[in-house]
Amino acid sequence: MNSKKVNRLFLIMILTHLAVVTVLNFGIIKVEIDIVTNFIVSQMMIAIPAAIFWITSKGQRRSLLSFRKVKISSMLMVVLFTYLMMPLTTVINAVSMLFVENAVAGISEDVLNMPFGVMFFMMAVFAPMIEEMVFRGVVYRGYQNSGTTFQALILSAFLFGLIHMNFNQAPYAFVLGIVLVLLVEATGSIWSSILFHIVFNGNSVCLLFLTETMLPEAALEESSAEVGSQQWILVICVYMVIAMITTAIAACVLVWIANNEGRMGTLKAIWTNRGNAKEKMLTGSFVAGVLLCLAYMIFTTVVLGV
Repeated sequence: MNSKKVNRLFLIMILTHLAVVTVLNFGIIKVEIDIVTNFIVSQMMIAIPAAIFWITSKGQRRSLLSFRKVKISSMLMVVLFTYLMMPLTTVINAVSMLFVENAVAGISEDVLNMPFGVMFFMMAVFAPMIEEMVFRGVVYRGYQNSGTTFQALILSAFLFGLIHMNFNQAPYAFVLGIVLVLLVEATGSIWSSILFHIVFNGNSVCLLFLTETMLPEAALEESSAEVGSQQWILVICVYMVIAMITTAIAACVLVWIANNEGRMGTLKAIWTNRGNAKEKMLTGSFVAGVLLCLAYMIFTTVVLGV
């Protein structure tokens, strides 16, 4: 697996997404699917192509998916690290909402109409497992085989952001993509990024259902009322201060994890060894995939207003 194959994989994912969306929404017979089916289909659109590339990688299969054992103490610190990173992603999400709608809020009603256990499994277990094996596994390690770890980190995070296919989630997904790779390198195992992703998504699902349960309908409607842009900017500024503090603490926790796993040298090497790539990292497939993805995002935002 190398950068050329990873770029082809990404293009196939985007083409698959566009084909499925076209058939479901603009086909001769419009198909209505529930939120659970939608989650399954969306994950299979990235999992199946990635699985095919992984299977055909032959001798590289184990190196593409590193399930190294991690100390219990490190995994507990991963949970703390996850919560410390949440304010930063909240700020990025809030800034994007100045320009586009909140993509997660747009599906919240459909999510709440399903049983909590079902949605927790789909959003906090199923999706994180698939996405981590694809993006911190096949995609990241594939890029790493062709270039430096730093280049692989940036490119895999960039594609992870784009694959969300909307301008609201893409920015904070890009940041999370970087954070998750740093976590994988700090522990040497994809289990750490899977745990981070499970806790991160699980927290969102629990908060959504708790809000629905604990707030009366009238209060819920009031809390969802539109906030003026000036007030929203003030909220962002206040929360940004909190995010700066928690992110700084998170960096210290990451260093602790790396030292605990004996991988501090590996973590440092990401920044010190940023030389030239062994192979060409950006190919025609990469450019085509990115352009198609951006075109779709612009179309759904500007034309459809999604």
